Amino acid sequence: MDLLNTTTKIQEINDPEITQRGIRLLVKRDDLIHPQISGNKWRKLKYNLLEAQRLGHKTLLTFGGAYSNHIYATAAVGKLFGLRTIGIIRGEEHLPLNSTLAFAKEAGMQLHYMDRSTYRQKQQPEVIQTLQKEFGPFYLVPEGGSNALAVKGCSEILEEIDREFDYICCPCGTGGTLAGVIAGLKGEKKALGFAVLKGAHFLTDEVKHLLLAYQATPYSNWDIHLDYHFGGYAKSKPELEAFIQKFTRQHHIPLEFVYSGKMFFGIYDLIQKGYFARGTTLLAVHTGGLRTEQE
Repeated sequence: MDLLNTTTKIQEINDPEITQRGIRLLVKRDDLIHPQISGNKWRKLKYNLLEAQRLGHKTLLTFGGAYSNHIYATAAVGKLFGLRTIGIIRGEEHLPLNSTLAFAKEAGMQLHYMDRSTYRQKQQPEVIQTLQKEFGPFYLVPEGGSNALAVKGCSEILEEIDREFDYICCPCGTGGTLAGVIAGLKGEKKALGFAVLKGAHFLTDEVKHLLLAYQATPYSNWDIHLDYHFGGYAKSKPELEAFIQKFTRQHHIPLEFVYSGKMFFGIYDLIQKGYFARGTTLLAVHTGGLRTEQE
């Protein structure tokens, strides 16, 4: 299996809004890893793919909502590596398919819709057994791709950074990327996650759980900001859209409102509020993501 190259460039943001505050902002362009399997999606899937291969599985089954970038990326991975993919989609089918699910289907993913009450129990053995009876043997990738193997993949981000920094930032959906970044820091510097979900207080426990599953180290040099969700997953507001357009135009770095746009908005807002001391260097991990229709 020929794996994707994840060594991406680090780009500095030259913006008076930042420099006047004495802050330096660097961006690791993981959105450039692959056009369809970008950023943290590949990092999360990498070791899961190798484990599926080791176990002899030819089918990947995973979960996600109708606008899930993880579903999109898993379908792309299946097409690229010749694997059967099954996407268990939360809720009912809506036609025509949105761009995320249309791509997944075109890439060969078999879409199966699960009612929301059952979906909430998707990790229960009886639900998994029912899926195995319907689809046959498969390698299960959790929703969002976040598990101990995903943490391992995301921890490698730190191995590719050759610049000094004080904080490393990333968007936070299921906690896997942030857990990997924390693991990679090994107790040094500080990691900041920017939640893209509304009411995401549970993410703190999720990150702790993922860290324990990976290496059982209770690091404390991290935090999650919960105030930049703009209404919830795949939700946006005019001020976020205006920020994304301005940032993209000025710095030629594409953002979207699901993940990266919310993180960068949060970073700029915290800088303006004086959250970071003068002389601080921030490193933002651009985890990729696709601009999709709003829910």
